[in-house]
Amino acid sequence: MKQIVFLLEEPSARDLLEGLLPKLLPDTVHVRFLVFEGKQDLEKQLVRKIRGWKAPNSSFVVMRDQDAADCRNVRKVLENLGNQCVGAQVHVRVVCRELESWVVGDWQAIAAAFEKPELVSQAQKAIHRMPDKLGRPIDAIRKFIPEYQKRDGARRVGPWLDPSRNQSESFQAFCRCMRRIVTEMT
Repeated sequence: MKQIVFLLEEPSARDLLEGLLPKLLPDTVHVRFLVFEGKQDLEKQLVRKIRGWKAPNSSFVVMRDQDAADCRNVRKVLENLGNQCVGAQVHVRVVCRELESWVVGDWQAIAAAFEKPELVSQAQKAIHRMPDKLGRPIDAIRKFIPEYQKRDGARRVGPWLDPSRNQSESFQAFCRCMRRIVTEMT
């Protein structure tokens, strides 16, 4: 059995991926999630969890928000940890700035998930065309959906996200990574 194991800093990432991954992965790839209690917990346990993983044919995807940190530094730290797991295929994806950037990258998905078709027009606004540059993308969502909560929003929007229209560069890099892993597995 081929599987991808996602090491995630928070439950909302799993919530979003559960809706998104069926669009990106074939049925022959099994998915597992290891969810940590924040980025420090993720970094502290990453090497031990990967080294202790016994299932063969596993690839690992470490996914963490950039937040206010330098993206290159975050990536370097995670890659260095991954390199300590000799023999394991470890892929690092840094979500620029935070998971909600991926959500803001697809206003059509937000509109469908929250049944607010008028929100589709937000995709044309200059401020939303580069969601990875927003300091706090969740604020852009809450401007139109004040009750938006991370986990509920991730669960609702994940199945609606469309790689062909999402404007987040970070999201597109994640999709390319998934295609590359699937190719390596076949």
